[in-house]
Formats: sequence, C-alpha cells, structure tokens
Amino acid sequence: MTNEGMGDRRPLASRNTRWAQTLARRMTALSVTPNRISQTSMLMAALAGGSFWLSGAAGSAGMRVALLILAALFCQLRLLCNLLDGMVAVEGGKGEADGPFWNEFPDRIADILIFAGFGYGIATPGLGWAAAAFAVLTAYVRELGRATGNPSDFGGPMAKQHRMAVATGAALLSIIEALWSGGSWVLTAALWIVAVGSAVTVLRRAGNLIGHLKTTASARKSESLSGKHDA
Repeated sequence: MTNEGMGDRRPLASRNTRWAQTLARRMTALSVTPNRISQTSMLMAALAGGSFWLSGAAGSAGMRVALLILAALFCQLRLLCNLLDGMVAVEGGKGEADGPFWNEFPDRIADILIFAGFGYGIATPGLGWAAAAFAVLTAYVRELGRATGNPSDFGGPMAKQHRMAVATGAALLSIIEALWSGGSWVLTAALWIVAVGSAVTVLRRAGNLIGHLKTTASARKSESLSGKHDA
C-alpha cells in the first residue's frame, strides 16, 4: 500500500479527531498564519535535536532523563505543527501564496536538525547524518513524483510520522536505560531503524515512481498508435 491518490495532503487519521479540529478552529480564529506554524515546527525540531544532543553529555541520570523527555515532547510538537499548519490553511481558509514553500521546506530542515542531534547525542554523528539524508530523500522522491504529474506517494515503511514515532518511542524507552545502565543502545538501534527504514522508503517510492512513469509512457504510446490507425 503506497498511500497514493490523496493529492498533496498526507492521509492522517488525527486530522479527523475532535481535539485536532477544535485546536485548528481556535488557531484559525487567532492571527496565527499557517506559514508561522510551519516555521515554528523548525524551532520544535531544533529543540528536539538539541535535547537529544545534550542528553549524551548529561552529567547525571536525572538530567539525561529530563532531556530525553524534552526530546520526545518536542518531536511530538513538531508533528503537531505539521498537522495544524495544513488544517489552518485548508480547512481554515488561511492559505497563503507562498504556502507551498513553507509546507515543505521546514520539514526538511526539521528532519536534519532532529537526526543530526540524535547522532551527536550517541556519539555516532555519521549515522545521524545518514538518517537525516535518507529522510530528506524520501520527500525528494515524493515531490519528484508530483512534479512529473504522478500521485504523491506518502508510503512507508519510514514516512515522517513513522520517523517521529521511532524517535519519540526511543527517547522514552531510553529513560529506563538511563536509570538502569546509562547506555545508549536503545537510541543507537532506533537511529539505525530510521536510517535503514528511510533508505528502504526511498527505494520503494522510487520504484513506484518508475513504474508510474513507464505505465504512463506506455499508455501514451498506445494512444498514439491507436490514433494513427484510426486516421
């Protein structure tokens, strides 16, 4: 299942929840613009990445636990911003001319900030940058598909919401590890999951796109030959 055919909006069950709709209506009633919400998501990502980074150098288990909780919280706030900016823009009717830019650009910065900080926090910056690079590539392939007239492919296994779920879950599970052994095995495993899962997502989306392009080209060729025969 590729989650295609949904236009330019990611299919999210949370968009239909009462709490999300209520919050979106309240944000719409204020002077807050969807672009500002999108920009705020970068701040939340920076705080998440910074919390992950600092957690690796925390001088005590208590400080590390606090930073891991903050990292999990800011990852979820990043997602909340991503949910609300679209709802305020579309359902709230406050879309702006430069909205398409702010809808996409902050997400790419957010992934880099979170996973680079994640990597530095566990002293494996190369793995963090690899996860960030593959995360950005998942969006690149999706947008490349849309630019060539194909459906937006939001499929996984490591789409944005999946990446944030892994990062959030790892941060919370690492609290137990921090109190027990002080290690970082959970975070290291989670970052590998994100990096490899994102790479698989890139390959899967790329395969879907290539298939669409070939199918479209074949259909056009058939139509052209049919037109010649009719003539």
